[in-house]
Formats: sequence, structure tokens, C-alpha cells
Amino acid sequence: MQAKERIIQLFHRLFILPDQVSEDRYVKLRRNMAVLMFLVTLIPLSIMLLINFHQYQSALTSETVNQLRVLENKAKHSFELFLQERLSAVKYIANAYSINQLKEEGQLSNIFYTMQQNFSGFVDIGLIDPSGMQINYVGPYDLEGKDYTGTHSFQEVRIKGTYISDVFMGYRRFPHLIVAVERRDPNGQNWVIRASIDIDTFNDIIASMGLEADSDAFLLNQEGIIQTPSKFYGGVLDKSPIELPPKSFQPTVLEMTDPDGREIFLSYVYFSKQEFVLFLVKERSLLLRSWYALKGQMLVVFSVSLILIAFVIFRLTGALVRRIKQADERRELAFRELEHSQKLSSIGQMAAGVAHEINNPLAIINEKAGLMQDVLERTDDFRHKDKFLGLVASIIRSVERARGITYRLLGFARRLETHYEILDINQILREVLGFLEKEAEDRNVRIELDLAEELPKIHSDQGQLEQVFLNLISNALAAVQDHEGRIQIRTWEINDNTLAMSIDDNGCGMSNETLRHIFEPFFTTKKGYGTGLGLSITYGIIKKLGGDIKVASEEGVGSTFTVYLPVKYGNVEGTV
Repeated sequence: MQAKERIIQLFHRLFILPDQVSEDRYVKLRRNMAVLMFLVTLIPLSIMLLINFHQYQSALTSETVNQLRVLENKAKHSFELFLQERLSAVKYIANAYSINQLKEEGQLSNIFYTMQQNFSGFVDIGLIDPSGMQINYVGPYDLEGKDYTGTHSFQEVRIKGTYISDVFMGYRRFPHLIVAVERRDPNGQNWVIRASIDIDTFNDIIASMGLEADSDAFLLNQEGIIQTPSKFYGGVLDKSPIELPPKSFQPTVLEMTDPDGREIFLSYVYFSKQEFVLFLVKERSLLLRSWYALKGQMLVVFSVSLILIAFVIFRLTGALVRRIKQADERRELAFRELEHSQKLSSIGQMAAGVAHEINNPLAIINEKAGLMQDVLERTDDFRHKDKFLGLVASIIRSVERARGITYRLLGFARRLETHYEILDINQILREVLGFLEKEAEDRNVRIELDLAEELPKIHSDQGQLEQVFLNLISNALAAVQDHEGRIQIRTWEINDNTLAMSIDDNGCGMSNETLRHIFEPFFTTKKGYGTGLGLSITYGIIKKLGGDIKVASEEGVGSTFTVYLPVKYGNVEGTV
């Protein structure tokens, strides 16, 4: 259970992403997607590669082993045929001639000459009487009169009738083997024909196998003594460093490591009629050279595939995560705008109620103040008349100011009806500037106009646009300093459906914290005299007219407000 819980915790830690939108979330998301996609592609590809490895290796190994078996079987038959032919030749001589004929030196010489003419490998031939003495001999050595009584070959041929020896040195002092046959005539007389064979013929048979330079083949006897020269494991009559394998009269292939540490294929076969074993040795790496080449090519293809897969996954996950991030940001922005709109709506309803409730007492105060003013103006003997008239005037100004605020509150609450008409943005801007030019001149603030010519007319509400432009330009004037202030107003056409207007100033600018709350109701940096409703109302009007507003600002550098307005919006009548 603990292991299961740990696995679940590990899975959650690796693959469950945090809900909040953060850079760490997208890093983990991209990592998880990349890991999953890489595993999904890597696992089947690796399994297929392993299966192909196994199948190709098995097929190539099987083919190689079969080739070794066929080759060794042919060599074995060649050896056995060679020895049987020599044994048959000696048998024929023993059966065709009497001992008296064979005792004649000239007769035995003729027989030996004929043997050499028809069979290769014979070195000499001798006649041995029942006592083991060689009584006649033809060959290059002085062996007549040699006593073979105690030799193994003489004992074997007396018992079995025929005998083929291992390779040995003997009286001749060079590696050879003998073929001996015993003849027993009807008179009870017996004798042995003994011929020696040069092992060079064995070497010729091995050479005829057509082995590569890195392969080796040699003959051994049942004691593991090498009978023919070996390239890697010793000379004639040396002890083989490779132990004799279990007896098998069919070619058998073993995969093993030789005494020198090389991995080899050892193919061997025991002779059925002679006590010889034929070894055929090939180094595994050389024999499977084609397999290694194929394996290398498969690994290259696999590596290239991995690189391509990793590249595609990296680019694909990057693109997907970017799209997800953009979607999240848009969702977050939409949520904030919705939240902001809901906040504006709630506060607007409250503001409308407050404005309505305040307007009534304001009207009464204004009416009563006006009445007091009229009464005071008609009274001549009141000594504090001027003072009270000033106070009444102050009350009336305060009431007017309060009315302005309630009017703005009603505008914020969208109680003002929208009246759509065809408008020239540049003309509206010039009219609004007419109200503010006097203040700009008094403060020596430079206002630059960069209005696009032939700007399309739009379908919108002139009064509300005037309020928007008035708010934005008034804010810009408030932000810049006297004598050094500069305000640039631009208009341009973005496309057939949208126009833009920007107000850029070199004022004090705003911090990031201020930018986050700039359109919130009652948020103001003008402590003491700002209501915090100007930009909120501006934002609400622009949204109501189907447009958008963006702001960019840097402290100490200035601010830029950009208003985007649709060419056609709302209940369109006529042609724009």
C-alpha cells in the first residue's frame, strides 16, 4: 500500500499541474507533454528495434552456423574418403599377392610405384612377418629389418586386421601416419603390409576448404593432439588448448571463448571410422561482420529517428504550450474584464441610486438658497447682507458642483441614452481642444496635432465621445508641467472597420500598480480634488460604443492613451 501511495504521489507531483496561471505551470506542462509524447513514440520504436535485432541476429547466426556445418561435413567426407581409399589400396595388395611375391624386392617396388602413380600421399611400404620383423621395405628410409613387435600399430593390426594410426614421428622422424593390413592365407601363414602416408595431403584437403585468412581448421586425435598444423592453436603433435567437446558424428557448432579470450564459433565433428576430430574455428566478430554492419546501420537510423522525434516534440510542445498560454491569458483577460464590468455595473447601480437620492435634496437646497439670495438682495437694512450673500453664493456653487458630480455618476451608471450619428473624429477633437486651449496657453503647454487626412467618418455618439476626449486631454494637461509640457494627439485608420486616436504626453507617468487600477471607479492619484470617476466613465463609454482603450505609461517619461473606435456600431442608419 505504501508503494502504491508513493507511486500516486509521484504521479501527482509529476503530472498534476497547479491551477494558477504561472510560468512554472507552463514549464511543467511542456515537460509533461514532451515526456509523454517521447515515451509513446520511443517505447514502440525500441520494441521494434529489439525485435529486429533479435530476428536478424538469429537469422544471420543460423545461416552462419549452417555454412560451417556444410563446409565441415564436406571436409570430413574428404578425409574419410582419402583414408578409405589408401586402406583399400593396401588391402588389395595384401589380398592380391602372396608373401613370397611380396618378399621379392623388385615385385614390391613395382607395386609401390603403381600405388604412387594412382594414389597420392604414400611415402613407403613394408612387409612384416608374424614375428614383427620388417622383412621387405620400399621407400626413402633404411627400415628393412626393423622390429615392430612391441609397437601399438602391430598389436592393433594383429587384433583388428586393419589399422590406421594417428600422426606420429616414428623411425622416420617426420609427422606421418600409417595404414596396415594383416593377411592370413589358407595355410595359416600371416603377414602385415604396412604403408606410411605423408600428412601434407591432409593439409591439401584443409586448404581445399577455401577458408578465409582469419579462419582455422585442423585435425586432432582422440587425445586432443593436433594432427595437422593450426594457425592459432599450435603445430603438429602439440596439445590443443581447446578441450575436446562431447562426441558427435554430425557437425556441431559451439559458441565459446578460446584460451586467448576470443569469442569464436567452434564447429567440430568426430570421424566415424577413424579416431580423428576435425575442428573448424571462426572468430565470432569476423563471422558476424555483416550483422555488426547491419546493427550499426539500424542504430544510426534509430538515433536519427530519435533526434527527429525529439526535435518535432520540442517544437510541437512549444507551439502547443504557447497556444495554451495565449488562450489562458485571453481567458484571464476576459475574466478580468468581466469582473471589471460587473464591478462597474454594481457600482453604477449604486451610484445611480445615490445620485438620484442626492439630486432631490440638492434641488431643495438650491431652491432655498436662491430664495435666501432673493430675500437678501431685496433687504436694505441688514448689516451682514454682503457676508450672507457671499455665503449663499458659496452654497449655490457647492450645489452646482454636487450636481456635476451626480451628473457624472448618472453617466457612469449609463443612464445617459446613446444617440448614434455620423461623426468626424478630427472635428470632434478640434472642438474639444477649443475648450482647453486657453488653459494650455496660460500654462505654456504645447499641444501637437497629427490628424490623419481623409479619415473615414464613424457612426457613434458625439456627446459621449466629447466627454471621453475631454477627460483624456484634461488628464494629460494635469500630468504635464507648465512651460515644458507637450501633448501629442494622433488619429489614424487601422483598417476598414477601426479607427484609432492616441493622446501622448510627457508628464509624470504612472507606476505599474497605478496602471492595474487606472480604470477602477473612485481610484484617483489626485488626492484632495479628484473623484476617481473620469477614467472609469471613459472606459465605460468606450466599451458601450464598441471600442477599446489601452494605456502605456512609464514613470518620469509620460503616458499614452490609445482609443480604438469601430467605424460602424450599434443601430446603423444611413451610409458612413
